[in-house]
Amino acid sequence: MTSPVVSIAYHSGFGHTAVLAEAVRAGAQEAGAEVHLINVAEITDEEWAVLDRSDAIVFGSPTYMGTASGPFHVFAEATSKRWFGQDWKDKLAAGFTNSGSKSGDKLHTLQFFQILAAQHGMHWINLGLHPGWNNSEGSEHDLNRLGVFAGAAAQTNVDEGPDAVHKADVATAEHLGRRLAETANVFAHGRTAVAA
Repeated sequence: MTSPVVSIAYHSGFGHTAVLAEAVRAGAQEAGAEVHLINVAEITDEEWAVLDRSDAIVFGSPTYMGTASGPFHVFAEATSKRWFGQDWKDKLAAGFTNSGSKSGDKLHTLQFFQILAAQHGMHWINLGLHPGWNNSEGSEHDLNRLGVFAGAAAQTNVDEGPDAVHKADVATAEHLGRRLAETANVFAHGRTAVAA
């Protein structure tokens, strides 16, 4: 059985979302996946082919004006060629985002990713964590400190660079990568068992 192939299709405007993409990659690699980072603003034909052969695709973008960034929307529209043939049907999908505000309408970006995945017939993998930092015993250092369930969400102050991405948000993104790779492995074994 080969390792699952996980691709992270992301856009990062100022480097903050790229930090999360690297964290997702680290988590997926730790779980045994072959992982590819693909910057959708500069996607090549070879990278489209990598996405096509992936078992799982993680969508990532900053949240700008309540949704994914413009370059990510351009990428999403370009996937329509795959949609016509249902080329990505039954792949796994997940998502992550960052914005300057605690909420910042990040949920809308994650829901945009979920709908994109659903249109392709993909299976959405959620974060699978309880919310952190929601009681007197909790702290900002908890995993899922922003209490988002649909995917990994991060908050970074707008006047700080990528080094300021919160360590708990980085760890949450790593968790998402591990969870996705582990689920992809389960799906691969299940498909093998069904085929036998």
